[in-house]
Amino acid sequence: MSDLVDNPFFARVWTAMSGHEPETVRRLRTENLAGLTGRVLEVGAGTGTNFAHYPPGVAEVVALEPEHRLAETAREAAAHAPVPVTVSGDAVEEFAAREPFDAIVCSLVLCSVDDPDAVVRQLYSLLRPGGELRYMEHVAGTGMRARLQRIADATVWPRLLGNCHTHRDTESTITRAGFRVDDARREWVLPSWAPLPVAEVALGRAVRD
Repeated sequence: MSDLVDNPFFARVWTAMSGHEPETVRRLRTENLAGLTGRVLEVGAGTGTNFAHYPPGVAEVVALEPEHRLAETAREAAAHAPVPVTVSGDAVEEFAAREPFDAIVCSLVLCSVDDPDAVVRQLYSLLRPGGELRYMEHVAGTGMRARLQRIADATVWPRLLGNCHTHRDTESTITRAGFRVDDARREWVLPSWAPLPVAEVALGRAVRD
């Protein structure tokens, strides 16, 4: 078990936000998990928003959520999930598994880890050969949105939103770790004109060879 992560402001904000996600985000969550089978590791489960979207071919989900308030909410969601879900308070940086996973799911979490390269390398090591990384992540934009993201990341955004850094090239981080990206695209989850640094996400499937 990791040391207690205590971020009451972010826990309140994220609980409220996850309870009112737009239909675009819910649709992408379902798509991101479609076709998964076997044992799945979910990193940064939050309030357990993904749990209801897991397909029946999944035998087990181990969900990591170190913020203890969010983890308690996730455990409540796990009790109603269509597949078996166990919620752990471990942080991904210190998580160890007895056997490799068939898939790993990251949803809006790689933006918030301190060392994304190290974390994604660890995820690679936790997968069996041929295992999949399914990701739905905030990504660096271009033009005016890139400037907005850099300003947000350098000021209040990470402090208010659980260390979220919006201008990260997460897709490059995934390929540097050794993954082969088989399918990827970007989607607007908010109108493209919205003056928010997190209006766009990357959705993809990467494979450990």
